[in-house]
Amino acid sequence: MFEEKQMVDLQPDIHKKVCNFLKALDNLKTIEGKTPPYDAITEAGMVSLFEICFEQAWKAMKERLEFNGYGERKLGSPNAIIKLAFQAEMIDDEELWSAALRARNNVVHSYSDEIALSIIKDTQSKFIVMFEKLRQELIENWL
Repeated sequence: MFEEKQMVDLQPDIHKKVCNFLKALDNLKTIEGKTPPYDAITEAGMVSLFEICFEQAWKAMKERLEFNGYGERKLGSPNAIIKLAFQAEMIDDEELWSAALRARNNVVHSYSDEIALSIIKDTQSKFIVMFEKLRQELIENWL
């Protein structure tokens, strides 16, 4: 887990988005091992944890790409960030990240149990691992 001590080593003014992502990932990892049926509050909370982590992840990628000289391109949308992060070898699975973006876009429809459960299942089976890979890559190569 990400510890406060590590955050002190990261300069918050320079690495703010990365710090936010690492905290969000730690929070998201609390859903590992949880199994249905879920009550409405738990279900909504797990979907929200995914959404927050995804938002912080693409913003951390944007921050690191800009810091490392990729700022000359238009880096506005999550989709553009994902494509550039893949080209820059920050992430290794553009399709999975695009699937996570689609899931994030479906969060607004998570009042539907089918959509919410799909987001939770994909988060537990694929997206947490995807976020962990990004965490490792950022720490090893982009800070």
